Amino acid sequence: MSHEKCLKLVRIPCTSVAPSLVRVPVAHCFSPRGLHKRKFCAVCRKVLEAPALHCEVCELHLHPDCVPFACSDCRQCHQDGHQDHDTHHHHWREGNLPSGARCEVCRKTCGSSDVLAGVRCEWCGVQAHSVCSAVLAPECGFGRLRSLVLPPACVRLLPGGFSKTQSFRIAEAVEPGEGGDGADGSAAVGPGRETPATPESGKQTLKIFDGDDAVRRSQFRLITVSRLASAEEVLEAALRVHHIPEDPGHLELCPLPPSLKACDTWAGGKAGSAVISEEGRSPGSGEATPEAWVIRALPRAQEVLKIYPGWLKVGVAYVSVRVTPKSTARSVVLEVLPLLGRQAEGPESFQLVEVAMGCRQVQRTALMDEQPLLDRLQDIRQMSVRQVSQTRFYVAESRDVAPHVSLFVGGLPPGLSPEEYSSLLHEAVATKATVVSVSHVYSSQGAVVLDVTCFSEAERLYVLLKDMAVRGRPLTALVLPDLLHAKLPPDSCPLLVFVNPKSGGLKGRDLLCSFRKLLNPHQVFDLTNGGPLPGLHLFSQVPCFRVLVCGGDGTVGWVLGALEETRYRLACPEPSVAILPLGTGNDLGRVLRWGAGYSGEDPLSVLLSVDEADAVLMDRWTILLDAHDAASAENGTADAEPPKIVQMSNYCGIGIDAELSLDFHQAREEEPGKFTSRLHNKGVYVRVGLQKISHSRSLHKQIRLQVERQEVELPSIEGLIFINIPSWGSGADLWGSDSDARFEKPRMDDGLLEVVGVTGVVHMGQVQGGLRSGIRIAQGSYFRVTLLKATPVQVDGEPWVQAPGHMIISAAGPKVHMLRKAKQKPKRAATTRDARADAPAPEGDPSWSRGSSTSTLWPALWLDLATALTASSSWGQSRTSPHPTGDCCVGGSVSPCPEWAQGSGGWQLGPQGQLQGHSAQLGLVALP
Repeated sequence: MSHEKCLKLVRIPCTSVAPSLVRVPVAHCFSPRGLHKRKFCAVCRKVLEAPALHCEVCELHLHPDCVPFACSDCRQCHQDGHQDHDTHHHHWREGNLPSGARCEVCRKTCGSSDVLAGVRCEWCGVQAHSVCSAVLAPECGFGRLRSLVLPPACVRLLPGGFSKTQSFRIAEAVEPGEGGDGADGSAAVGPGRETPATPESGKQTLKIFDGDDAVRRSQFRLITVSRLASAEEVLEAALRVHHIPEDPGHLELCPLPPSLKACDTWAGGKAGSAVISEEGRSPGSGEATPEAWVIRALPRAQEVLKIYPGWLKVGVAYVSVRVTPKSTARSVVLEVLPLLGRQAEGPESFQLVEVAMGCRQVQRTALMDEQPLLDRLQDIRQMSVRQVSQTRFYVAESRDVAPHVSLFVGGLPPGLSPEEYSSLLHEAVATKATVVSVSHVYSSQGAVVLDVTCFSEAERLYVLLKDMAVRGRPLTALVLPDLLHAKLPPDSCPLLVFVNPKSGGLKGRDLLCSFRKLLNPHQVFDLTNGGPLPGLHLFSQVPCFRVLVCGGDGTVGWVLGALEETRYRLACPEPSVAILPLGTGNDLGRVLRWGAGYSGEDPLSVLLSVDEADAVLMDRWTILLDAHDAASAENGTADAEPPKIVQMSNYCGIGIDAELSLDFHQAREEEPGKFTSRLHNKGVYVRVGLQKISHSRSLHKQIRLQVERQEVELPSIEGLIFINIPSWGSGADLWGSDSDARFEKPRMDDGLLEVVGVTGVVHMGQVQGGLRSGIRIAQGSYFRVTLLKATPVQVDGEPWVQAPGHMIISAAGPKVHMLRKAKQKPKRAATTRDARADAPAPEGDPSWSRGSSTSTLWPALWLDLATALTASSSWGQSRTSPHPTGDCCVGGSVSPCPEWAQGSGGWQLGPQGQLQGHSAQLGLVALP
């Protein structure tokens, strides 16, 4: 609806016109149904109140009933060999803008929470009024994320028979009761499930089908018309509900046979329709009106057809030609070439291509030279009248694009040769040696990359491999594009994103969708689908790139380990790695300033922080585990377990902390559905720790420690921890900030590990609370630990029980490049314990050291109080009244005044110097 004076300002086309304005038809990747608050449907323009669908790649939101009428205008994220573009234009999407969105041209508000208003570029994020967008240059520069985005012109993918979800490695979720794709690429959802409502008096409800395909799938739309309505009025209502823009004079309504047998006969072809037409009845004729009707196209003697050029830099979008019963695909090509300025070239090098633009799949079919076009159009209308408006005809060069598909296959047995992998796959799925070859082998990870030169064979292998297991291990099959690294801009440093949806609070699923929309979906990888190796293989020839790991410390170690194993294959052997912490502890993320955990920040701001982050170095440590049984060693028998090597970035724990991690890990494996909250995960840690307070293990009697090949006597401890970063157990400072002449100041790039002991669960809790530090034992670069009995061990949060034997820890391999978040603008007061730990201690102030006494805790408590007051919206108002008495500070210690805790529920000083309770009034005291 629009005011008459506002019609000239309306630029967004209606649903029936939009398909004709799409530059490059691209199908959508719809997610499962979900609730989307304050979003509007792009087809009917109504608010989404019930569960709806949205595209995983662009900002399209739809009702399930509106999916068949969606336009195939998703983002073009790669070149497919049919229409390759040198320049990239803005991809405008209407409405659903964030609150407070402002126009790039007039700087006025362009969004709305009531209707679809304003447009936004899906690539660069520019927002504008629909009218103002015409002023902007058509070329898109990818905005603030230009250096991070993988340009579509640099990605080549010939999809063949693969869907968009398979090409983008998106999990395909099938709706309950959903059928296959129809002629328009839409599934049988929504329209065929409508329930007729009771019509008002004098009106009737009719089921309207728009062709044979709709009848076969039972997809219909309901209309309610007057019982006295004429046939023309009913036909207009039927065309309106199906969004069919054709002239009603070329169409008619035919009754659908009531019996299933008649329906099957009729749906088989044109003979059935002639039988129906003989009935001669029409709605509104006064006779008994059948419940279901189908829209049929009347035969035509000629039509005007739009022919689009299949190449770039053409002065016109399309040319119109008149087709008659004698017109064939070859005659149309001969007629169109002079109109497009290609008459000098041989017409035999061109062909006519039919493109069916479905919202879920775009299908291309090369027509035979003798194909009658008028008959072809009639066949399309026979299947679906609306599909004619969704079908285009292109004149394209008939160069044969060599089929090529890269299939990544993971989960194979490791350690085999290329010939052995080829033989193994041939036995499993009967690969054809003439069209399938092994191009890359990752023997240590048990993965290969297959080059397939036949689309049908590639599709067959993909279907078989993804549901197959070899030697008890399930296989992974992924379709990978070709990355044209030579086309990358000189200032481009694309970001390779890895997301673990199972980490921490299970927020990775939303991040996957957000990053696919902000970046190119081809640079975003789900770690539960093949691990990090497919992404590293895709970026292996990129001269400069960065990595973003979304997950916990274990996920970060997984990616860093894969980087070390594939380093010699990468054109950029040392990419910098950033972290978006999704785990429970996130100690490495804390040290690198990425925070204690992701809590719903804007993904765009996360990417901007990655782009502005600083590169730092970090040590990586190798741990050799050589387990053996002492009794078997004396008898000369073989070792109980073969030696294995693990990598460490953060810390390695032996004893009580590894035992707690192991119990937590086992509890999560038994009931993974309960571990969806970071707060719940920490609660489980506390509960497990309380259960082990009274246990005594005497770890110092069960292990031996050598530092730099010298024996070190261990104190009475229950846990031994090797730390590489100044954060342990969700941000605790295990080493402590006190200076010690025996040891150097710890750094994560100094080539040294710090060895610390803890005396039990209570000691660990005091470290967590900042009341104590660990027991400093040693510092060095080479360690040898001898386990005299089976002991729990954990490395970067991954626990297991290690058999008796030796553990050798050494700095092997180069340092890794990490990205540390740039410092924010200074605030009035620190807001976290980490900020206080980073603050320099005042010289000559003994009270600043963090200990267990009341006097040494008071500065930290005052800092907490000042922070709380600064953050309060009522700072300086009457809610905070000054205390009349005040505190006194003598000799660097603070003595609380007796009136501090006045009244019920006031602040009180606990036994360890902590503040307890809560009060609406706080006493403000000026300390000298």
